[in-house]
Amino acid sequence: MRILLDECLDWRLSRDLSGHYCVSVSAMGWSGLTNGQLLRTAEPHFDVFLTADSNLTSQQNLKSLDLAVVILAANSNRLADTLRLMPQVLSALTTIQPREVVLIRAKD
Repeated sequence: MRILLDECLDWRLSRDLSGHYCVSVSAMGWSGLTNGQLLRTAEPHFDVFLTADSNLTSQQNLKSLDLAVVILAANSNRLADTLRLMPQVLSALTTIQPREVVLIRAKD
């Protein structure tokens, strides 16, 4: 899978997504794009957009994009908190389909 990491996530998460091509928004030179612009720009280049922006589903029509979205609902956007969700993300990546939105929550 080709995965784009949102600006709100630490780029070091890509280290835990082995077996996948993973790059950050800033590494692509797309920092500062609005969510709509970013998703349209990413669509032809990536399979999955990984974010912690839980408002994305209400702000954008994600079903119109040929791109899957994984939303991390961690205790914070800090690397220590989001890293804990990577096993669940890897599992979701095995079955995720374009236009699908998957919410990954921190387990208690």
